[in-house]
Amino acid sequence: MRLPHLLACALICLPSLAAAADTTVSLTLGEAIRMAVEKNLDVRAELYNPAQYEADINRNRAIYDPLLTLQTGYSDSTVPSTTISATGSSSGSSYGRTFQADASLSQLFWTGATVTAGFTNAFNSTNASGSRSNYWESNLGISLSQPLLKNFGRETTDVAITVSRLSKFASIEHFNTRLLTTVTQVRNEYFKLYSLREQLQVARTSLELARKILSDTKAQVAAGVLPAMEITNAEFGVYSREKELIDVEKSVSDEVDVLRLLLQIKDAGDILTVDPPRHDPYEVNEDAALKLALSRPDIKEQRRNLEIAELQTRVYSNKVKPDLSLSASGSLVGLNHTYPRNLETLSAADNPAWSLGLTFTYPLGNNAAENDYRKSRLKTEQTAVQIRSLEEGAVNDVKSAIRGISSSYKQIAVAERGRAYAEERLRAYLRKKEVGLATNKDVLDVENDLVAAKNNQITAVVNYDNAITHLWQVTGELLERQGIRVVEDDADKLYRGTR
Repeated sequence: MRLPHLLACALICLPSLAAAADTTVSLTLGEAIRMAVEKNLDVRAELYNPAQYEADINRNRAIYDPLLTLQTGYSDSTVPSTTISATGSSSGSSYGRTFQADASLSQLFWTGATVTAGFTNAFNSTNASGSRSNYWESNLGISLSQPLLKNFGRETTDVAITVSRLSKFASIEHFNTRLLTTVTQVRNEYFKLYSLREQLQVARTSLELARKILSDTKAQVAAGVLPAMEITNAEFGVYSREKELIDVEKSVSDEVDVLRLLLQIKDAGDILTVDPPRHDPYEVNEDAALKLALSRPDIKEQRRNLEIAELQTRVYSNKVKPDLSLSASGSLVGLNHTYPRNLETLSAADNPAWSLGLTFTYPLGNNAAENDYRKSRLKTEQTAVQIRSLEEGAVNDVKSAIRGISSSYKQIAVAERGRAYAEERLRAYLRKKEVGLATNKDVLDVENDLVAAKNNQITAVVNYDNAITHLWQVTGELLERQGIRVVEDDADKLYRGTR
């Protein structure tokens, strides 16, 4: 009995599922940009990079984690005696048994110093002559190792942490660049879909006119007013426009798929653009635009890389110095047959021990450190040159984009005049056709010119908006104009959410 029920449910649900698949989504430009920022796969993938650098930062901070070491062991040895008795035989063998339990805690400090506190305990049992047979020995001490020249200071000690932090900042700027590219692409594709839909409407209007001309021509041929050849011309006009309409419909469908992928829209059957492109005059302050361009995300990313290179150069410069280390230690010693009495002698501080010393090492020639430093200097200078190249390229991009806006705006006026002339020309040819002074081919050719003029006008308006978008992209202000701001915590949330 359940199978018919399931079939009935499936039949009831099918129409609703089909309707869902054919849902048309109307999107404003702002909604499209928001969806891309939140859902675009390339954008989401790029955010993982600063999150990974956050993991590197915390990993490198682990150098300051105290290191606890616990160790225990037991050894047992028997050694033949080398002593000969009066009778000439060996006097036996000696044995030694040791049980050991040690603990230590070491800590690295920002100066590069390592301090270690240790507590060792050993129980020794032996029958060797001249030695205690069964006794406990403990040692409580602290030791310090401090570099004084090479590897001294916070900058050298924290170099891995600082590099990871600067790399994270650089990756955030790279994420901004990716976001900037994606938002630019969304705007361009959004208005491209608008343009194609407008061209689709132009193609439909053109086809309707061609069909009307064909219908009128057939009536006139039947009445003996026109020769039969005119029907062929009219039919060819309908065929060519049907082909153009099919081509534009395919382009619209392809562009819908592009936008659907870009915005990660899964269930939409069609996408309709709500906002038209702007065509009002846009004033540009060139000096302000040039100043903005020098703070573009890609340039800021390279400046972070320069900070990393300069830091590494300073660290390598420090490593060229000789290695001079200060070593100091102090301890208390306890010794007794029982462990409690052993600890008493230890706490009484009757048997202190201390040491102080310097260790100097320097590789003759020091070629490894010298060449590491030189390579780092070259890397720093290379990065500085790359920044200058980016800055000069940004200046050129801004000037070209400003010229593009001016040129595109002029093209709108030219395209509008061209459309007006084409419309008037078509009306004139239709009147001439009515009195027999123009053929169907003449009218269809003129109508083709009108279609081209209309498409030119649509393209000119879209190109003008794209030119403004391009200026905002090369100045780096597009994200701010769209109300998008990236903060470091966006990547940190991704890091914290990973377990």
